[in-house]
Amino acid sequence: MNEVIPILDKIAFLCFVVATMFGTGLKLTVQEIWQPLRNIRLVVLSLLVNFVLVPLFVYLLLQVIPVDEPVKDGFIIMALASGPPALPKLAQIVKGNLAFSTGLMMMLMFGTVFYMPIVLPLVLQGVQVNSWDIAKPLILMMIIPLAIGLFIKSKSENISLSLQAITAKLSSFGLLLGLVVRLIVHFSEITVLLTNGVIFVCAIFIVFSFTVGYLLGGPGIDTQRVLGVGTAQRNFAAALLIGTSNFDDPNVISVIMVTSLLMMVSVVILGKNLPELDQGQSAEIEQLEVS
Repeated sequence: MNEVIPILDKIAFLCFVVATMFGTGLKLTVQEIWQPLRNIRLVVLSLLVNFVLVPLFVYLLLQVIPVDEPVKDGFIIMALASGPPALPKLAQIVKGNLAFSTGLMMMLMFGTVFYMPIVLPLVLQGVQVNSWDIAKPLILMMIIPLAIGLFIKSKSENISLSLQAITAKLSSFGLLLGLVVRLIVHFSEITVLLTNGVIFVCAIFIVFSFTVGYLLGGPGIDTQRVLGVGTAQRNFAAALLIGTSNFDDPNVISVIMVTSLLMMVSVVILGKNLPELDQGQSAEIEQLEVS
């Protein structure tokens, strides 16, 4: 059983990410993805929130709240890793702007590839980060499926429509399976974090990240929701890659895994309680985006 669970976790993650990116490509065009990123103010604020405000806040928070060194390392890695592969799916859950979520994810993801190798060694001594090691799995699992989906969408609307239902089911299945498996695998770590107070740091991390992202995520409610969840949910894939290749202490990986899991669960719960955008709000948002 112990050998099956890690395999199920990998299958769930691969199914979730690939199906989400492929399905996103089937729904959008390159122009639709690019359009929200023409808002320079929104782009600058997105970069500021993810690469300056959140890392700085977490770094200062860990100076105030004493935690063990491995726990601190795990939180720092998560704070610096931006551009979550799950963002398009999370945007659907919170009824956000899918096109903006895709463009934002790619922008933050590529930013992380260059940002982490420069900044991480400055705050954590002895850590070595190779940009290509981060970029390679992201390209294979995310960019290529997205590009294939965009290509099919551009060539045949009927085929893209017929495939959307399948990819949506695969994406939801991967998300649900991944959450269940990780809850089972990391139940003991979650219990430990609850008893030693580290979960409190994690909660502050998530609340601050979502709040600052939401408040700076104009021009409309749907972009605010996307930047909120896109900031609160960090790039688990990049963080895990760096954690496993640079640290022998299992507590570093545990913090990364548990924080990512709690971030995902928080977003899913949040999305269930958010109201749908009405036609008036949607029209107002479209007008703001055009202007």
